[in-house]
Amino acid sequence: MGVSRVSGYSGGGLMIKCEHPQYKTKPKYICKESDGCSKRKSPGVQDEWMENGDVSLYDNTRAGVLMVFFRELKAADAGTYRCGVNVSHYTEIFTELQLNVKHDVKYPKSVTESAHLDEEVNITCQIPEEHEVYFCKEDDNHICQNISSSKVTQMNGSSVRNEERVFTVSISNVSVRDAGVYWCGAETRDTYLTFVSLTTKIQLNLITKVGVSRVSGYSGGGLMIKCEHPQYKTKPKYICKEPDGCSEMKNLGAQFSSNCIRDKWMENGDVSLYDDTRAGVLMVFFRELKAADAGTYRCGVNVSHYTEIFTELQLNVRHDAKYPMDVNKTAYLGEVSITCQIPEEHKVHFCKEDDDHICQNISSSKVTPMYGSSERNEERVFTVSISNVSVRDAGVYWCGAETRDTYLTFISLTTKIQLNLIMPPVVRHEGESAEIICPYDSIYKSKPKSLCKGKCSTRDRNTLSETVREEKETKTDRLTLNDNVTASVFTGTITGLTAEDAGKYWCAVTLERDLNYLYTHLMVIMNEELNLTKYEGDDVSIQCKHHDEDQKSFCKAHEASMCVKDGDSLETIRDDRFSFSDEASTGVFTVNITDLREEDSGIYWCGAHATTKVNLTVKKDFSMIIIISVCVILLLIGGFALTVWKLRHKRRGDAHTHLPTIPSDGLLYAAISFQKHEESLSDAAVRFSKEEIHCDYAAVSRRMRLN
Repeated sequence: MGVSRVSGYSGGGLMIKCEHPQYKTKPKYICKESDGCSKRKSPGVQDEWMENGDVSLYDNTRAGVLMVFFRELKAADAGTYRCGVNVSHYTEIFTELQLNVKHDVKYPKSVTESAHLDEEVNITCQIPEEHEVYFCKEDDNHICQNISSSKVTQMNGSSVRNEERVFTVSISNVSVRDAGVYWCGAETRDTYLTFVSLTTKIQLNLITKVGVSRVSGYSGGGLMIKCEHPQYKTKPKYICKEPDGCSEMKNLGAQFSSNCIRDKWMENGDVSLYDDTRAGVLMVFFRELKAADAGTYRCGVNVSHYTEIFTELQLNVRHDAKYPMDVNKTAYLGEVSITCQIPEEHKVHFCKEDDDHICQNISSSKVTPMYGSSERNEERVFTVSISNVSVRDAGVYWCGAETRDTYLTFISLTTKIQLNLIMPPVVRHEGESAEIICPYDSIYKSKPKSLCKGKCSTRDRNTLSETVREEKETKTDRLTLNDNVTASVFTGTITGLTAEDAGKYWCAVTLERDLNYLYTHLMVIMNEELNLTKYEGDDVSIQCKHHDEDQKSFCKAHEASMCVKDGDSLETIRDDRFSFSDEASTGVFTVNITDLREEDSGIYWCGAHATTKVNLTVKKDFSMIIIISVCVILLLIGGFALTVWKLRHKRRGDAHTHLPTIPSDGLLYAAISFQKHEESLSDAAVRFSKEEIHCDYAAVSRRMRLN
């Protein structure tokens, strides 16, 4: 019946209509001569679209037309085809079709348009030649069906210099049904064939904004956003930042498939996402807010492939010297109370970071209900008590303020609490052995363990060179490591203790990041002791060796372990009579105590973790007591002698008798000498002579005459 030539663009669509109006009900076919025409293929079912690979066929018996739709042309589709009809069992009529597939960087074009519900949208298209314009919409089977609707205005177009035709299609009162994929193309008609080359693909997304919410967070703090879509629980959800991200619907989890973030946390930089399909909630967690995070976001759900509903979120990042607060809390196994502050009067939120740094809300019987009070500075203070504290409770906690809007919940995390757990100190003498016992949570049974000394944070790690991270018993030099997975206890044993072994030891589990969950102090008492005996009023200087610049302490206590409080060695003495001097180059610091008192006696420990026992005894100075006592006795003796003399004088009736001038008359002379005690710092000696006694006596006599 003839030969027709048609061209299409690689990646574009092509609609071919083979017309056989005189043979409406006869079976029609299309085949490629190079491989298929020996076995002619017909749709098989009339008046219904059928797929054959990337080609769809439709035998329209009402119009006598076979429609062939290439959804995405490829170079392999080029060639010679027959488009015909089987008139009878032995007779066929066909038109030869020569298909050329062009490669052009301009075509096909792909455009994304967005429209709001009930509004009007204008779609602008370009086609490469001056042909009749064709505009169609893909159905659910990806067949592009011609649009004949009163909602679509008549197309208008104009020619441009590059010989492309530009035209616009307006769709009024946009509804959910209008969302989808449209194609613009150029239609060419031959005698028995019609060709439609589809060159511009337009994806029309229907967007519905259900509200606007405003939220503030603090630079360096955390922020949890919960976008609620309970009616679309299993639909894929997203969050994107305008204007750059939302134009192409690049959600924060774009590196994952739409199903990849469902019911599990996924990371994208400093942001983590979780699509909770059970509750219909998308959770977005900013671990550390930055100024660059401020802006306008869409938090929405893809109701269908081309329809989305979202809430606009305006995020403000504040800079405040007070927030976020950073608190270190140390507790012994048992019970601990954590006090927090939040900047506003909102619902309190308390959560704990998991191994992925996601702050998970705590719902446990171990945590008491929070209670708070308002202060003048409009900050809310509240306390959380955790009972039966175990190694599982160690870690990072956050306090924050929770705000709820219609479809969104915001949790601004403002106070970070690092909770470290401490075990009672291990105290041993130099040369002995020490066991450092590390109980751990059973969930870490299969993880390698390590023992770490000193500063053991992941950023500033000072791990023991002898540390081995294996489950079985390992022995290296003086250190033996053993992991009892049945009892969930990891033990490090150090033999032949020296001053260098003393210090703070951390129990750690090796994960993707190291988890330091528990620590203790190893105190080594040096074998050499200091025994000092002094007298009240004396001064004393005590020299202490230190093996670490950061471990210099002087503490008074019966036991060395009492000098450790809340994980730190403290100087327990607060008195101006005590002073310290240090000569770092000599490895010695000196404690000076002036004006000693008897209550200063006791046991002291100097040197922090590697410590020396000091026994200080302060005695009273009895020399002064004796001097005072003798003076009192002499005065009493003189008073007694004077009284006796008066009585004798009265009996004799001699009112003018003079007192004896010779001291020896009726008096007792004494000489007393005080010898210096060998431990006394004073050279004092007290002696009484006749002259001194006579002088005192004479003084008494003069006082009598005056009376």
